[in-house]
Amino acid sequence: ILWSSAEFGFVEIADAYTSGSSIMPQKKNADACELIRARAARLAANHNGLLNLMSGLPLAYNKDMQEDKHYVFDTADTLLLTLPVAAAMVRTLEFDTEAMRRAAVESFTLATEVADYLVEKGLPFREAHHVTGRLVRLCIDSGRTLDQLELDELRQAADAFGEDYFQVVDLEASLARKQSPGGTAPGSVAQALTAARERLEGMEAAAAALASA
Repeated sequence: ILWSSAEFGFVEIADAYTSGSSIMPQKKNADACELIRARAARLAANHNGLLNLMSGLPLAYNKDMQEDKHYVFDTADTLLLTLPVAAAMVRTLEFDTEAMRRAAVESFTLATEVADYLVEKGLPFREAHHVTGRLVRLCIDSGRTLDQLELDELRQAADAFGEDYFQVVDLEASLARKQSPGGTAPGSVAQALTAARERLEGMEAAAAALASA
């Protein structure tokens, strides 16, 4: 919902899953997303109700458990109605990757990379933090981004800067360095996708086995 707003513009939701504003002609409301968000709250409430129902019960069956059907069946009905819409909507999404890239660079998300770079060069983090902050201020005042600073400007801030700085503030290189599980490196993302597909295939196999039982 946030990414599809005019302020971000990262994603376009198909018209079939949106509606026009009743007062603003130019506005496109992410109706399907908002209803899914509301139903997520309903499911969380069902989960909490079921947990409270079962809490403190002694072992074996208790009449209290007749009431669990309310939470379980309502959750099943909600998911059966909601998940197909969510899946169909996701298939229609169109992402503006250039807008995403521009936002990542212009919002100084790589500033922490610069501080870490200085720490690797031997500066205490406290000093590296201050130096990086001054560079960000310089960029804001001059209408530039961190990768557009000149080497002599960098060295006026700290002698530790070298030509390798520009690799640090390269967005793709920064993403590629995050190689831990769940990180942003292409290899890590590929592993996460593979794991997700395997989980999904396992769930589909289990559902098929249950249906045929």
